[in-house]
Amino acid sequence: MSGVYQLEITKSEADLKRLLRPQKTATDKDRVHLLYRLKSGRVETMQEAAVWLGRHRVTVQKWAKRYRERGISKLLNHQARSGAKSTLPQWAETALRERLEPPEGFRKLRGHPRVVGDATGN
Repeated sequence: MSGVYQLEITKSEADLKRLLRPQKTATDKDRVHLLYRLKSGRVETMQEAAVWLGRHRVTVQKWAKRYRERGISKLLNHQARSGAKSTLPQWAETALRERLEPPEGFRKLRGHPRVVGDATGN
């Protein structure tokens, strides 16, 4: 059948279902869901899976390729993104950190009625 993607998924349906819960990001959940739906036969093509997941077909195909080549640990492994370098000068960052530090001897005032007062302003 044209468009059917041949992917050998080594984990069982039950294992994949258990693996869904600890995922912290929506993308990781979608990646595991892709494998689960393919393993269970609920979807047969990458196009069906992409529509069900609300993702682009090419994205789903990349995930499947990564799984096929490197396994589930690499599919769910993310490299840290470096992000943009700070434009704040070092002297300004140091001054800001010093200014934001609580003064010595300062105690939290949370819940202290004499200092914080109550909702009536007393």
